[in-house]
Amino acid sequence: MSWASWTTAGVYTGRGGVLTVEAGVVTGDVTVHTTWTETEARVAVQYSGASDWFTMSGSPVPCASEGESRDLHDAVVAAVREGNGATVPTLPVPPV
Repeated sequence: MSWASWTTAGVYTGRGGVLTVEAGVVTGDVTVHTTWTETEARVAVQYSGASDWFTMSGSPVPCASEGESRDLHDAVVAAVREGNGATVPTLPVPPV
């Protein structure tokens, strides 16, 4: 089984924060974590320094490769910084 994960701490949410399944809107200084396991990526956020993780709305998402999951993590961090009730963004499908 293949897997990978990325964590970015010290991300400040834009106005309107990030939408989570368990806690609703989360705002302020957060840590973003993405875990990829072969076919999907799961994204969670936590208040930086806290112990509770919250599932970001829209997670899990289909994700075909480790590289794609890294791109997804970067897009999630950008969405969180933008705020507006951010959810997990959809990556463009590469041409075949």
